[in-house]
Amino acid sequence: MNKPVSIRRSALSRHILLQYLLALTASTVLVAGFLAGSWWIAHQIIWQPDDPTYILLHQIKKWAFWIFPAVFLVVWGSVTLYFITRPLYYLDCLTEAARQLGNPSDTPIHLPSAIKTTQNEMNLIREQALRNIYLAKEAEQRKNDLIVCLAHDLKTPLTSVIGYLTLLQDEPQLSEAMRQRYTGIALDKAQRLEELINEFFDITRFNLSTLELELERINLSRMLEQMVDEFSPILAGKQLTWEAHIQPDVEILCDPGKMERVFDNLIRNAISYSYPRSPITLTMTSDDTKVEITVTNRGRTIPPEKLSRIFEQFYRVDSARSVRTGGAGLGLAIAKELVLLHGGSIRAESQSESISFFLSLPANCQKIV
Repeated sequence: MNKPVSIRRSALSRHILLQYLLALTASTVLVAGFLAGSWWIAHQIIWQPDDPTYILLHQIKKWAFWIFPAVFLVVWGSVTLYFITRPLYYLDCLTEAARQLGNPSDTPIHLPSAIKTTQNEMNLIREQALRNIYLAKEAEQRKNDLIVCLAHDLKTPLTSVIGYLTLLQDEPQLSEAMRQRYTGIALDKAQRLEELINEFFDITRFNLSTLELELERINLSRMLEQMVDEFSPILAGKQLTWEAHIQPDVEILCDPGKMERVFDNLIRNAISYSYPRSPITLTMTSDDTKVEITVTNRGRTIPPEKLSRIFEQFYRVDSARSVRTGGAGLGLAIAKELVLLHGGSIRAESQSESISFFLSLPANCQKIV
């Protein structure tokens, strides 16, 4: 059987209860004092038997056993009714405020001064809800724009692939050199087509999938060294170089597939936004509790207002870059989601034409997630 939830009495309820008790005590004292004073004054005066006031006082004295309790009951009832209606009024105000929170608007919530603190808290929630609605609409608009852009960009490589394959089919007399050239171009366009389709899948997976970790202990040093080797040809093709400083034999408990995607996204982002003939620095150090990884590249300084939004869905620092060159703006958002899922943290800094991503992971995320 479930135990009832213990709710601590709020400062407002304690204040109302104290006021109620004080009001009852004060009203009782006042009524008793009034009656005692009236009784004393009545006994200081010599009354005539036919005096109307004397007759009235005599009747009151005769029925005092019923009149005095009735007076006390009326006073207590009035005080109690007042203090019952006050919290009911506050409850009505809070109900209306909750309705406003359900459909937040720019109009602030106003509550009685006694619950001013609650008003401030509800307005903070309202403002946060408005910000979330705005960010969601903005992200949705960016996503729709990217999908339109992706759909448009799909046509170009697809048309090229069809065109060159048609040439190869219709021109059997082409020289071997021309045939290889056309085949190479068709392959490049087909690979670009695959990248664009993967962008579509990323958009869908990010919104619809439920991320779950499949934990195992891995050698993180070996994973990073392997990724440095795998990306070396790509860096060489873009006239970039590696500067890797990886602490050897560092092991952590994590989801290797998802963690590899984090590093892949960070490295690809560094490649996309690096100056030609500049280095990309990858540093990894660790202690008993955490692992610190830094990815730094030389590139155009990101303004603070854009840097603060760099991990948002579908946000790209350079809006002028097309999907062809800049991707869908999901890589860093996915990286942050996966890092947080592991109980870690990630942040970005940019100054003096340098962009750095600082990643911190717990050595044993099982204790956190």
